Amino acid sequence: MPIHRTIRNTDTVRTIAPGDQPARPDVRLGGPAARSRPTSAGAGPDRLVARHTVQTSTADYSLVLNGPAWMTRRMLSEAIGDAVAELRAIDVTYSPLREGSLVSRLRRGEVAPEAYPPLLDIVERCNAMRAATDGWFDAWAVPGGFDPSGLIKGWAVERAAARLRAAGIEDYAVVSGADLTVRGHAPHGGPWRVAIHHPYQTKRPPIMLAMTGGAVGTSGVAGHQNHVVDPHTGEAVHHLAAATVTGPDLAVADAYATALFAAGRAGLAWFPTADGYRALLAPTR
Repeated sequence: MPIHRTIRNTDTVRTIAPGDQPARPDVRLGGPAARSRPTSAGAGPDRLVARHTVQTSTADYSLVLNGPAWMTRRMLSEAIGDAVAELRAIDVTYSPLREGSLVSRLRRGEVAPEAYPPLLDIVERCNAMRAATDGWFDAWAVPGGFDPSGLIKGWAVERAAARLRAAGIEDYAVVSGADLTVRGHAPHGGPWRVAIHHPYQTKRPPIMLAMTGGAVGTSGVAGHQNHVVDPHTGEAVHHLAAATVTGPDLAVADAYATALFAAGRAGLAWFPTADGYRALLAPTR
């Protein structure tokens, strides 16, 4: 039997009933890789809309910015450049795939996290998620030592989103693979319409969300194989076909989704959390 839980309606996230689903969502997550990108259109005449993609060593990112009426094209371009610079800087400085990154140097015992506040933030977040998931998210229980890959992409997205807000942009979507964070309204003026597709049952209707804030973190929704291991055994896990978690912060939601994918049904006991994280989708194979 599949595990399938939907979140309750909140001020920022609500499920859209099947009969009320729009013909075209703003963002599609899961299913074929080509779907996992923003597709929104239809901005009002007084708003500037920009779309931008960026690739790093660990992930691809897509941004859709619905600029305020007072913002010029140059200001919007500068805001995009600032967010992209943040994503690239995080990749160079913290990517586990780069030999010279602080994460790699920490794994080799060459640096202490306390010497670099952002690195310490990553380590402390990983510690907190290990405690919150009964050890099912454990950045230390991987070959080679400390590896925060299940959290750091969401952390990067949230830092880029903070750059957008600092520039005065309150309406945006930042998407990476099958993960996203959104705020405010889509270019058409309504909430962001997010379709979450089943990773294998391509004919199954997607779960639809209407969002004005928050994040969707996933594990397995993009169809990746053997990408999560049981931290207690080191073996690849196959309890679930996918796991999707919603909540305020993408780094936390992504880590919860990774842990839920690893733990299977037992992980559903963590939700809903007191700080607003909920298991949205956890189908068995």
